[in-house]
Amino acid sequence: MAFADFAGNSETVHRMREMVSRNRFPHAVILSGARGSGKYTLALMMARAMNCLEPLATADGLPDFCGRCSNCLRIAQSEDLDARFAEAVEVRENMRDADKKETRIFVQTHPDVLIIPPDPPQMLVKVDQVRHVINTIYYRPGEARERVYIFTASAFMKEAANSLLKVLEEPPEFATIFLLTENSGELLPTIRSRSMTFSLGALPVSDIENRLAKLRPTWDERQRALVARLSEGAIGKALSFDLEGYIAARNHALIVLRSALGSGSHVGGSDHSELFKMTEGYRAGAEGRTRIEALLRTTYSLLEDLMFLGSGTSQLVRNTDIVGELKKMSEAADLSWIQRASEGLGEVERGLRRNLLRSLSLDAFATALERVS
Repeated sequence: MAFADFAGNSETVHRMREMVSRNRFPHAVILSGARGSGKYTLALMMARAMNCLEPLATADGLPDFCGRCSNCLRIAQSEDLDARFAEAVEVRENMRDADKKETRIFVQTHPDVLIIPPDPPQMLVKVDQVRHVINTIYYRPGEARERVYIFTASAFMKEAANSLLKVLEEPPEFATIFLLTENSGELLPTIRSRSMTFSLGALPVSDIENRLAKLRPTWDERQRALVARLSEGAIGKALSFDLEGYIAARNHALIVLRSALGSGSHVGGSDHSELFKMTEGYRAGAEGRTRIEALLRTTYSLLEDLMFLGSGTSQLVRNTDIVGELKKMSEAADLSWIQRASEGLGEVERGLRRNLLRSLSLDAFATALERVS
């Protein structure tokens, strides 16, 4: 992938490339944007642009990385972050217990480019990870022009954030730190004040649909339209979207809403047998919990669409492939009902966070539905 292939935010990308070409790139950069907006992809692209051995001339007059030299190829091996992260976790799990406790998770396919993901199981950036950055950042790069460090999330432990601040106060001239975040407000104000922030905005739905037409040819037009709206302007989220899983969860969510409307609606009835038959399939364990969480998220999504229809803003509906059914349901579900339904689902969600027994969670689920009917 070259810079020309990056989806959207062309002005931001152009500005960053221009800084690289003038050797004026900041030592600390915050890349802010929704999940799937391309933050990690762009950070790796900038790492290659800084260190490409054979930069290409482009029509816009700014250099592009070649994608073929040894630096580009090795940095590109970190593109599949999930796979590299899983490999690092597996290596740690195979260590002796004593070594495991002292080992933190990193991803590194080039000696001068280090990826720092949140460390499991807490999924926080820990102080030992930042200390490793401090211990290496002041050594000149061995095979690249710039040392590059990419923190893939802003979930820092307090001590880790304070340690990072010390590096940002006196950064070496040959190193760049990228901080990726969905919300820059999660970072300390002192970190933000020592960094330059670039925000990646949402792409228009039409742009995402056009890209899906090229990259997901097996999806039909209705499926592309659905995914484009559900991805909320994030092309990465659209490309990794589990359409089959979403449809399955949505079918169950529709059962939930039909049952929740209860007697007096023109959509469902007071018989909850279909609901109880469906929820029996949500067993205990991690898989059952994941399925219930997906069910709740999807039900919330449908409730939002019902709210849009009820408030006369149908252009905001995301589940466009079933808008006919949603319109019928919206006739029985006024805004007050939608609010009560959301509150009932919120009670179930809070119960899951308190690790209630699965059977109790399902009972609360059914009770909440009866309460809002």
